[in-house]
Amino acid sequence: MANSIPPGQNDALGQLAAAVSGVVTASDVRSPLAQPDWVTDRRPPPVERWHPEHCGDIGMEIREDGSWWHDGSPIRRSELVQLFASILRLEEDGNYYLVTPVEKVVVEVALHPLRVIDAEPLAGHSPDVLILTLNTGGQVPLDKRHTLTPEPRAADAAYITLDNGLTALFTRAAWYRLVNQADDSGGIYSDGRRLSLMPSE
Repeated sequence: MANSIPPGQNDALGQLAAAVSGVVTASDVRSPLAQPDWVTDRRPPPVERWHPEHCGDIGMEIREDGSWWHDGSPIRRSELVQLFASILRLEEDGNYYLVTPVEKVVVEVALHPLRVIDAEPLAGHSPDVLILTLNTGGQVPLDKRHTLTPEPRAADAAYITLDNGLTALFTRAAWYRLVNQADDSGGIYSDGRRLSLMPSE
């Protein structure tokens, strides 16, 4: 794969990747119903145990469409996006940060940091439960921990809340697929619960 990071980005992004790559473990065989949340297809690093003092701004942002940018240029390498998503958290000051064992850098998030790109029933599970696939490769269930919250800024599509304060907004395509599964009154069932897809009044 050709290097899609423009010149000048390599140092900052490379240092971030190097700081965390040693603690990201290989994929395991895992049920998407298990905890904690995996936002990628790899076991998440223990960011909840990392509290570095250094904090900086290297021009990282996640735009409204969920794309990642650095210094005004898109980050097109999916491996980098997945790695950074796995170390992203929302802190009490209301800001998002990429956190490593030795540093953290602020990330400007325009709307929601992650996207739900698909929703499919989990085969063989009773009661029926929908599994939501994230744009960063992870999967989580639509259940009591990950319920739907309407997002007026996205034409009343919904988002879910994940570990570390993260949120994932349904893409338009994924939301329409979910709506097509709804009953006549605009409801769907997942994990034994009925959820309304109708916009809030």
